[in-house]
Amino acid sequence: MKIISAIMLWFLLPVVHKNANSTEVLQSMYSRYHGNWHKSLTFNQTTERYRNDSLIKTSTWYETIVYPDLLRIDFDTPNSSSGVIFRHDSTYAFRNKKIVRSTRDENELIFFLGGMYSMTFEKVLGHFIELNYDLSKFHASTWKGKPVYVLGANKDGDQANQLWIDQEGLFAVRFIKYDGGSKEEGFFEQQIPLKNAWSETKCSFYINDKLLQVETYHNLIPDASVDMRMFDPGSLNR
Repeated sequence: MKIISAIMLWFLLPVVHKNANSTEVLQSMYSRYHGNWHKSLTFNQTTERYRNDSLIKTSTWYETIVYPDLLRIDFDTPNSSSGVIFRHDSTYAFRNKKIVRSTRDENELIFFLGGMYSMTFEKVLGHFIELNYDLSKFHASTWKGKPVYVLGANKDGDQANQLWIDQEGLFAVRFIKYDGGSKEEGFFEQQIPLKNAWSETKCSFYINDKLLQVETYHNLIPDASVDMRMFDPGSLNR
């Protein structure tokens, strides 16, 4: 019965018409997943680091996300003494339960991989602009044999910040950014359904077309109970 209900809901959700633009695609994504996306996500991941396209290190990270903009990564073990906290627009690296570096730098992947559905739509549009995505630019393309919408670029190959959206599932599958004089690119693959939404389970990241990191996710749990103190840098020593 739940499967039938989910299928019926899917067909009643808004459909993007063929002459859509970036804002309309975002509106369809928001209409489909606002109120349906999970509020938190916990998982562990196999992290492979590369240099000059060669694997140099493999490790395990334990991650907890609370949308729209909180992420904690513990290296090697849960509740580790070393890791990273992404909190709103800031990043805190810690080692031996002490902050060793803090920067004003958000993790924007949290935003377009789920966080946007915990904000008002007006804030969603505003934040894309803050992240230097030109929503007046748009085109349709294909990615790995499937049709996609490309937000922020007028054609394939444009050197502009852009987000690629699977046309059927309305989830992100690729981003390209050219901020800071370099090219940053990420692929989001092997999506699985989680309640009424999705999660990618494999991510690959490139800098200037060189492979930097591959992440494979395991044991994904949506809407698990989360102790919010874990995101407070001041609580590391408590």
